[in-house]
Amino acid sequence: MNTVRSDKARQRELKLAYKLALPPMGVFGIRNLVCGRQLVERSMNLTGSLNRHRMELRAGVHRNRELMADWRAHGEAQFVFEVLEQVKERPEPDFDYAQEVQSLLARWQAKLASGSAALYR
Repeated sequence: MNTVRSDKARQRELKLAYKLALPPMGVFGIRNLVCGRQLVERSMNLTGSLNRHRMELRAGVHRNRELMADWRAHGEAQFVFEVLEQVKERPEPDFDYAQEVQSLLARWQAKLASGSAALYR
């Protein structure tokens, strides 16, 4: 009986911890392996954003027309979905995660624009 109670208590603790945890935030890219071109965006929920972009591309309704055209031309196997940089959780209660994510995006766009890879805009 004690084990059953402790298991239920542990499950409640895990559920609460999950609800209180911040989603993964940061910058992600969708890279075309044929030409090296990338879509680089920020997100306050990386998992959700990557899933949404993948679903929109598969459905043929992605809002970036150039990316959508390349997806149709080359196929899903020629694209990589990747987290470029993730924001780490901070102990400060007033830390501005949105500003941090925006700063990361600007840094990644500048870094990639200065290189040989073109960006989807």
